[in-house]
Amino acid sequence: MSVTATAPRAAGRRARASVWHFLGLAVVFLTSVFPFYWMVTTSLKTRAEAVARDPVWLFTPTLKNYEAALFDYGVAHALLNSTIVASCTTVLAVLLGTPAAYALARYEFRGKRELWFWYITNRMVSPIVLAVPVFLIANSLGLIDTHLVLILLYLTFTLPIVVWICTDQFRGVPVALDEAARLEGAGAWTIFWRINLPLAMPGVVVSAILSFIFAWNDLLYALVLTRSEARTAPLAATSFMSGYELPWGEIMATGTMIVLPMVVFALIVSRRLVQGLTMGAVK
Repeated sequence: MSVTATAPRAAGRRARASVWHFLGLAVVFLTSVFPFYWMVTTSLKTRAEAVARDPVWLFTPTLKNYEAALFDYGVAHALLNSTIVASCTTVLAVLLGTPAAYALARYEFRGKRELWFWYITNRMVSPIVLAVPVFLIANSLGLIDTHLVLILLYLTFTLPIVVWICTDQFRGVPVALDEAARLEGAGAWTIFWRINLPLAMPGVVVSAILSFIFAWNDLLYALVLTRSEARTAPLAATSFMSGYELPWGEIMATGTMIVLPMVVFALIVSRRLVQGLTMGAVK
């Protein structure tokens, strides 16, 4: 078989493979985006349009569902609680996790391997396993329905994330920089704060983003440990599920207000997110 005959066939196979690849990506994209599109558009419809038997594609947008969800169903207070809890959890996780990650990356000490294993496995524990014991402890301490109990509990799975990501980032910083700084008379804290931390900042940012997202999206612990004062936004979204007639417009408006900030935030920092996650993978 001549070379001139096989070249067009190979080009044809590559073209068909590209078409199937594009169709596959298009199907995945549409199935991922369409639920979000339907949630946002339903939140902007009237009640009659939201529950119509035939889908309403053209309509005049209204913000009444958002107004009702925020002020009649208490979602505004729940969003404020989520912001407080997720922000405090993220700040504490970074403040505690980065020095711990630096110590694991730079120093040898007794029990280091066991401590590292504990950090890794702690994230793998199913939340439902801890829910009941944590509820009993929090109830005995009088911490039920407080921000503090959620912040302390969320630290149990956000702190390992920070330590996991940042340890790899600190390992990527050349040890020669530490040795040069010591020769100049710098102490351990100066070496960590002024040399290693700035160089590992992409990983620190990524771990902070992931910590905030995990704390923001949690439902199980908020369901077990809060009632009304510290109720978070995901829990507020479930409060609509009562009675025979569901307010679909208000439900979709609440879902949009919970998801939209995370989506916008992820799009803004997507470049830094990918950079931080892959920085330690290639050395």
